[in-house]
Amino acid sequence: MAASQKLIRALRKALRELADPVKAPIMQAYMKSAMPYLGIQAVPFRKAAKAVSAAYPLESFEDWHDTALALWRGARFREERYAVIELVGYRSYQKFRTLGALPLFEEMISTGAWWDYVDSIAGQRIGELLQQYPKEMRAILREWAGSEDLWKRRSAILAQLKFKGDTDLKLLYDCTRPSLARPEFFLRKAIGWALRQHAWTDSKEVFRYVKANDKRLSPLSKREALKNLSRKNSGPRRGASKS
Repeated sequence: MAASQKLIRALRKALRELADPVKAPIMQAYMKSAMPYLGIQAVPFRKAAKAVSAAYPLESFEDWHDTALALWRGARFREERYAVIELVGYRSYQKFRTLGALPLFEEMISTGAWWDYVDSIAGQRIGELLQQYPKEMRAILREWAGSEDLWKRRSAILAQLKFKGDTDLKLLYDCTRPSLARPEFFLRKAIGWALRQHAWTDSKEVFRYVKANDKRLSPLSKREALKNLSRKNSGPRRGASKS
């Protein structure tokens, strides 16, 4: 592997210097994580990760890919994996975020297997690839949508979270359809979240979809989908409070 051991060592050192043993178990309990935390707050964490990355730039795709993979696989603390998510997303490495990076992101999704990792990777990295390579990624996301891997399913549903008016509704509905009858909370929540996000752009379409799929959507998905829509769009609910 072409991993930068200097960057890896420097990053781990910087994160350990920020460790807070009081906050660490609280953060671990909140996230229900088997992997322990160092207890670092978001602002100092991001500052440290960015500083280390700037001090040890990665010049090739192989260096970038292998360093990220080594950090991810060798992580002992959850913040180390958060740092990988930061590293792969820096603007200076945009040129490396091609289809060749998809296996890296896929491994991070499948082995991370929890919402704090997956949602960031899906909404940012997978969404970015979909924008750059729509033909290839549409086929891949439709495949993921039917995967036995819950987190790949969730990623397929959430990939267009930031697309607003550019949302490919056919793709979105193709990715939600295989999970409509699934009982998993994280799939039901993802469906509702994706619909709620699109409702900011086209509330009428989301109302239409929810109504058309009333018997197929879970109560959670419907509730999430319609959560932030104004009463002027939804109409007054019978018996609803005016306050």
